Amino acid sequence: MEQSFISATDVSDQHTAAAGSAASGEVFIVDDDFDMRETLTVLFRKAGYATAAFTDGMSFVRLARDQTPACVLVDLCMPGYSGIEVLKELDASSYPAPILIVSGLGDVLNVVRAIKGGAFDYIEKQLDPETIVARVVDAIAEWTKLRQRDASAAPPLSPSIPGYHQLTRREREVLAQIAAAASNKETARNLGISPRTVEIHRGRIMRKLGAKNSVDLMRIVMHRSAA
Repeated sequence: MEQSFISATDVSDQHTAAAGSAASGEVFIVDDDFDMRETLTVLFRKAGYATAAFTDGMSFVRLARDQTPACVLVDLCMPGYSGIEVLKELDASSYPAPILIVSGLGDVLNVVRAIKGGAFDYIEKQLDPETIVARVVDAIAEWTKLRQRDASAAPPLSPSIPGYHQLTRREREVLAQIAAAASNKETARNLGISPRTVEIHRGRIMRKLGAKNSVDLMRIVMHRSAA
């Protein structure tokens, strides 16, 4: 029987963290690797977050529909639901918290699948655990900032751009950076994601807007924005 990994100790520590400095919220860790779960759990709690750990995607999905964490970290390759299937089940693009895929596989195909599935970012497991935690904390901060901005500001680009409504929220944010002439590295820094993720988004934006190349993309954006 598949079940979540939350032990009695986990539950106790979650309540302790939430009652103290863990007002930062809760991080859900979904990974069938025991050592990875334990290491990340300890580090996130030290960083001021409560945690909940799951051994499989199905257990997590059942709970995730009823609870909203500060962030979700999901392993790409797991028995049962894979990370990609978790993204699909939760409709990750509209889920009320950033979902990050973590994997030992850093090939472009898997990055594309994850971003296309609505992942906020893709983190390679080759990074040391402290760096992974730092990336997640940065993603939470960026997510919060973007939600606040979206709540108070109008869309930065004209919805009249052909294909605009096919873009995801993240793709629109990347497109706004492109329109402001930001490089991939600058866009990555401004949005708190990796340059590789920016490249994937840029390619999908060009396909959806029918741009033949980067120059054509700028022509489409600037022409419609000025109209």
